[in-house]
Amino acid sequence: MNEYTHGKIVPINIEEEMKNSYLDYAMSVIVGRALPDVRDGLKPVHRRILYAMYDSGITPDKPHKKSARVVGDVMARYHPHGDSAIYDTMVRMAQDFSTRYQLIDGHGNFGSVDGDAAAAMRYTEARMSKIAMELLKDIDKDTVNFAPNYDETMEEPVVLPSKYPNLLVNGSSGIAVGMSTNIPPHNLREVIDSLVMMIENPDITAQELMMVVKGPDFPTGGIIMGRKGIKSAYTTGRGIIKIRAKTLIEKMANGKMRIMVSELPYQVNKARLVEKIAGLVRDKKIEGITDLRDESDRTGMRVIIELRKDINPNIMLNQLYKHTQLQETFGIIMLALVDGQPKVLNLREVLFHYLEHQKEIIIRRTKYLLKKAEARAHIVEGLKIALNKLDEVINTIKTSDNPDIAKKALMSKFDFSEKQAQAILDMRLQRLTGLEREKIEEEYKELIKKIAYYTEILNNPRLVMSLIKEELEQIKQKYADKRRTQFDAEEDSLDVEDLIAEEDIVITMTHRGYIKRLPVTTYRSQRRGGRGISGITTRDEDFVERLFITTTHHHLLFFTNQGKVYRLKGHEIPEASRQAKGTALINLLYLNKDEWVSAVIPVKDFQANHYLLMATKHGLVKKTLLEEYDSIRRDGLIALNLVDDDELIGVRMTTGKEDILLGTKEGMSIRFNEEEVRSTGRATRGVKGINLSGDDQVVGMEIVKEDADVMVITEKGFGKRTDIKEYRVQSRGGKGLLAYRRSERNGRLATIKLVTVGEELMMINTDGVVIRIAVEGVSKLSRTTQGVTLMRLDEGDKIVSVAKVVIKETKDD
Repeated sequence: MNEYTHGKIVPINIEEEMKNSYLDYAMSVIVGRALPDVRDGLKPVHRRILYAMYDSGITPDKPHKKSARVVGDVMARYHPHGDSAIYDTMVRMAQDFSTRYQLIDGHGNFGSVDGDAAAAMRYTEARMSKIAMELLKDIDKDTVNFAPNYDETMEEPVVLPSKYPNLLVNGSSGIAVGMSTNIPPHNLREVIDSLVMMIENPDITAQELMMVVKGPDFPTGGIIMGRKGIKSAYTTGRGIIKIRAKTLIEKMANGKMRIMVSELPYQVNKARLVEKIAGLVRDKKIEGITDLRDESDRTGMRVIIELRKDINPNIMLNQLYKHTQLQETFGIIMLALVDGQPKVLNLREVLFHYLEHQKEIIIRRTKYLLKKAEARAHIVEGLKIALNKLDEVINTIKTSDNPDIAKKALMSKFDFSEKQAQAILDMRLQRLTGLEREKIEEEYKELIKKIAYYTEILNNPRLVMSLIKEELEQIKQKYADKRRTQFDAEEDSLDVEDLIAEEDIVITMTHRGYIKRLPVTTYRSQRRGGRGISGITTRDEDFVERLFITTTHHHLLFFTNQGKVYRLKGHEIPEASRQAKGTALINLLYLNKDEWVSAVIPVKDFQANHYLLMATKHGLVKKTLLEEYDSIRRDGLIALNLVDDDELIGVRMTTGKEDILLGTKEGMSIRFNEEEVRSTGRATRGVKGINLSGDDQVVGMEIVKEDADVMVITEKGFGKRTDIKEYRVQSRGGKGLLAYRRSERNGRLATIKLVTVGEELMMINTDGVVIRIAVEGVSKLSRTTQGVTLMRLDEGDKIVSVAKVVIKETKDD
């Protein structure tokens, strides 16, 4: 030892000291600050805020208290850190855009989604929310361990009982030393349902749990693109998901399109997003936006992006997704403390550890209640004996000089325990009445039942699990709500069927291009002669034009007038209520300007023995094997090559041996067998179906059914029905037969359709006026006649569209 140290300086290795000190610091941050506990999903600061409020009685049934008081209590009692750190945490717990299920009920300005800061803590008020009380329920029943606070003057809970899985429900994020956690919030109903599944089947796999827990459910909604990242996170504990804003493409009165943003990805600042878009327009990185404004109010978010007439809104959206926070990624890291150690957990492990915690809570609570019941039963037993030997007990007390002697006398004479003797001495005289004596008897019987029940719980693990399940179901009934975040499949994420049950659905599509899906059970079976069921509530000039039953796993092929084909799965069509009009197709498909859907074909699988037959305005027909359309990109595929101003007017799925009927504007028609049309590849023009004269055009294509009639309707509102037998089979490519003897009075043909009695048609004129006619109300005439008036039109008006009505609407069910 150096002569100058006098034994007060200890030589150390600086490298070892730095290593040990940093390790102590790192573990302190990991365990005591940055990471949540897997059991209650809370970090120490959140736990301390909630416990301090609970301890001070700032509960949902009491008035709000100043936030400064809460912060002061937390800082003084449990959390000796900066007041601003405590207040910031409290603010986030109260924000409906930061926390999925708010744990703090805030009163005053707690900030906004635009990034506005909360008011100072001296202005705002707070109290616990109702759901936060469920985290602390039964904390007074010895359910959790307590530890000394920082100065050892008080005790604080090490963990909260947490009657619902808060780690998944509200999520958590934090950066520790050398590790971080980022757990997204989830829907309470889904998480509880998965726990119930796990209770009923302890060997359940993560894959099976994903059938119930669909994915994160963010407070701000949004759309999660694809399931790959979710699957990875739930099976390995790590995954990256892509979140998009919820947008709606709308057509304005001036014909221009606009994009309306109603939900943003989680933790995106709306004001900054609008500034970013404005900056991109100013710097000419994005062109085509004519107006940008924020119309959000207290009813909801609404950011409007108006576009130039020549801009495709879907292409603009893709640009915005690429350059702005309309699309964000969220890196999931499911890291939490398990027995004080940080661990990356998959979905099943998180649920497993939560259930283990709940088992301990139930067992500890039951032991506490059992101990309390036994202690009370012991006292009541003594009171019963005393009441049965009342005179002797009273004499013993009367002859004693003081309470201590009386207590000892009772204990020695009647074999009472000290507690029983004290209870007898403390007993009020009113307990000696007959009614009170009966109450003691009843209380004793009730206590014996409770003791037997508590003992049974402690001896029966199944009963413990049954209690957990029952309490979880109660939480679900009280607090569960609808999912806010939706899902959309991506091209690289076609394993989505693994996570979605296959079920029958009904797809409806209106004349104006609105589409929706419903469970097939919505259209319940009815007796013959019933009133029918109201299928949809649409605008006066709109109606359901197509309805078909398919499944969530089947494909829908959408063919457009410009010869393109798009594909969606049944489950990708947004579900809506029976009365809702649905979603505009322009929000689901990458449609160009002046492009609309002219045919929809539901496909179970792309069988080799089925064909798609197409007809164009210029009289061409093309037959292609269905399997050629098995790989369609999200932005569509060329279904057939069109030249000049030709348009695709119809598509039908066939067996390759059907009879086809084409009708033209000049009143001509041709019926031929499709075997005359040789099968060609996808990117071809096709062959001549009918030989057109002058500027004649094909207006309709139908597959022939022998029990149907041919309905022809002219532009000037005339029409007729003709037996299909009058249309004999001819060779493809000829001029065909006269279907309607046209004149100046009745005008050119608007459409040709195959109809049967019982069906209805909608006719729309250039003014948007709609008339609905029953098929049987139209006269049945020969092929060469002129027909009768179906709709009276003003001078200059004409019929622009005719379609079958597939749902009979009624005023009531």
